[in-house]
Amino acid sequence: MFETIIQPRVSETDGVGHINNTTIPVWLEAGRNELFKIFNPEDDFENWRMVIVKSCVEYKAQIYFGKDALIKCWIKRIGNASLELYEEIWQGNTKCITASTIYVNFNTQEQKSEPIPPSIKSVLENHLYEEVGQ
Repeated sequence: MFETIIQPRVSETDGVGHINNTTIPVWLEAGRNELFKIFNPEDDFENWRMVIVKSCVEYKAQIYFGKDALIKCWIKRIGNASLELYEEIWQGNTKCITASTIYVNFNTQEQKSEPIPPSIKSVLENHLYEEVGQ
């Protein structure tokens, strides 16, 4: 699992007093930075490999300014050229967000997906999600 702490900003708070729903995908992406480094350790955009093909976010509770949020990111499934993530955002003891995101290992120069190398798959397996009492 990858964990990232987010400090909510005033500018992310909407008129009803909670963090705006348009902010959540940006926070989820911030929680994937260590995952991106597995595919591209130098964060080189000319060799970027990760392309989103599907994302689904479920809003379970409101998130508020003034209290840190914790992003948790697991690998749910590893395919030949793709991987599915399972993600959560917690504030305090409340699970506020669950999300599922599918990425493809994509060669931007050739504009096509490519198999995930075995060396990367073995690292990804260290972060597999194990559903326990959910």
